[in-house]
Amino acid sequence: MSTALTDELTAHLEPLAAEHGLDLVAVEIVGGHRSMVVRVYLDREGGIDIETVARANSWVAEALDGMRSLSGPYTLEVSSPGLDRILRTRRDFERFNGQCAVLHTSRPLDGRSRFTGVLAGLESDDVVIVIDGQELRVPLDVIERARLKPEFNESVLRGTGDLI
Repeated sequence: MSTALTDELTAHLEPLAAEHGLDLVAVEIVGGHRSMVVRVYLDREGGIDIETVARANSWVAEALDGMRSLSGPYTLEVSSPGLDRILRTRRDFERFNGQCAVLHTSRPLDGRSRFTGVLAGLESDDVVIVIDGQELRVPLDVIERARLKPEFNESVLRGTGDLI
């Protein structure tokens, strides 16, 4: 689906999310004109609960219903971004400093375009990621997509521990 429409919906919903004390993590549009699905991912510091998602569904639906560019029928899905949440903004990379992430770049850097490691902050316009004990700087403008990569210790996998 159109990147222009996704960008337009993001620009429209971002300030509304902020008014409700939420961060707009991402907007995805899948499907075609007959069976389009608009997915809106929201979060906030400390996480988001089902009651907040239910309330958000109402104001998001109202905001989208007033948009001319979103013509035709669609299904709206509002949810939390999950453990493997998308990293989109400078703030995301700062907020999740110290956590494992996977970065995909639009062009190869040092012969590769996929990087998995621990986020170590931002320096100027570069995301710093530690891979096998080595720091690598990845320019923000070449990051095509980025997600957190949840890590589980053995006790969690056996069902006897907490998430790390």
